[in-house]
Amino acid sequence: MENLMEDARSMLQAIIHSSNDAISVVDAEGNGLIINPAYTRLTGLTEQDVIGKPADVDISEGESMHMQVLRTGRPVRGVPIKVGPRRKDVIVNVAPIIVDGVLKGSVGVIHDISDMKKATEELERVKRLVRTLRARYTFADIVGQSDGMQAAVEQGRKAAETPVTVLLRGESGTGKELFAHAIHNESSRKYNEFVRVNCAAIPESLLESELFGYDEGAFTGAKRGGKKGLFEEASGGTIFLDEIGELSMSTQAKLLRVLQEKEIVRIGGTKAIAVDVRVIAATHVNLEQAIQKGAFREDLYYRINVLPIIIPPLRSRLPDLPELIGHLIHKYNQEYGRNVQNAAPSALEQLCWYSWPGNVRELENVISRSMINMRFQEVVIQPYHLPELAGIPSQTQAEGGKVVYSAGDVQLEDQPLNKQLEKVEADIIRGALDRRNGNKTATARDLGLSIRNLYYKIEKYGL
Repeated sequence: MENLMEDARSMLQAIIHSSNDAISVVDAEGNGLIINPAYTRLTGLTEQDVIGKPADVDISEGESMHMQVLRTGRPVRGVPIKVGPRRKDVIVNVAPIIVDGVLKGSVGVIHDISDMKKATEELERVKRLVRTLRARYTFADIVGQSDGMQAAVEQGRKAAETPVTVLLRGESGTGKELFAHAIHNESSRKYNEFVRVNCAAIPESLLESELFGYDEGAFTGAKRGGKKGLFEEASGGTIFLDEIGELSMSTQAKLLRVLQEKEIVRIGGTKAIAVDVRVIAATHVNLEQAIQKGAFREDLYYRINVLPIIIPPLRSRLPDLPELIGHLIHKYNQEYGRNVQNAAPSALEQLCWYSWPGNVRELENVISRSMINMRFQEVVIQPYHLPELAGIPSQTQAEGGKVVYSAGDVQLEDQPLNKQLEKVEADIIRGALDRRNGNKTATARDLGLSIRNLYYKIEKYGL
């Protein structure tokens, strides 16, 4: 009988040693009893390091599952820890050893997940690559150090940290879509879908089926099996509803349901489908006036206006012009194969007098056309390269070595550019205050500034 027990013990030890799985066994006190060669290969620890030592001697990060099993008498499975001096990423399964109802120790099987982790990291890298083809921009792509733009960026970064609905407000061409990309790319949803919908560009007859999808047979021409809507496509990610102020009242009602209930119903369907979508909306429309005219639902307004971000127009952040122009010159140099260095101060002065109704989008057009107008060997944008822009004064003759431009009561001379831009900014604020009869709240809204920022500038310029 004793020989039989000894043979069984030897066979059991041989089985453990021949296993390709890393195995460790501890006694009832939690001291190492047995390890196999696979364990040594995985952890880098030998029998001398482990046998007779406490069960947590091999743990480099995490808790010893041997000790937990000895405390509770229950097995554990799939626990990630790091083991050995090389801090190997592993998953452990540990079970109690019970003989005649008595807990004698525990046995653990350790699985190497390093390859799995590398594969996961590679998948995340591919996801990041794919993501750059969808939501292309980040906050690093937003150019401008003016107070209004920095305040908008700060609000955008705060928005990225939460899942709340964001409303981007600003004139056409101010960069609302760029902000939407940046918010998505800095959020926890950045590896998931970013879907852009221009609510003004899609015909009303198609918009609802595009947003919410449809079931088979919903209408003539409907696809067999139906079709997912963009809200379903964006589930887990972000949907950017550009020009939301152009939605019809019926579509607004359906959008309200999505925001309230987190579910959609396809056209022709009856089943509610849950969607986990972060909504970023944008508009250049004055929604408050639209509500008064009955063109926009008040309840939807309060749902989307949770976190409004006001993006200032270009005319209210003229100090950003040099940086913006430098950024665009670099961009079009790459596209056109040119080597333009900068814009001459006289050209910058002219551009500062323009009101920029098309904002940054119009500035892009102007810089692009100016570079096209240049000879290939020219490297500085001059006033004569600029396209004709309404309201820009003509250049006067040089007097005493100074080039003078006039607009209203302000004159610009050859002095540092930042001083000239401050004069222009002061003149714009003065004109806006005059138009609003000194109403600072209305003036701040017109210029895209916070009321606090406006008061600061009024004091700065002595207005």
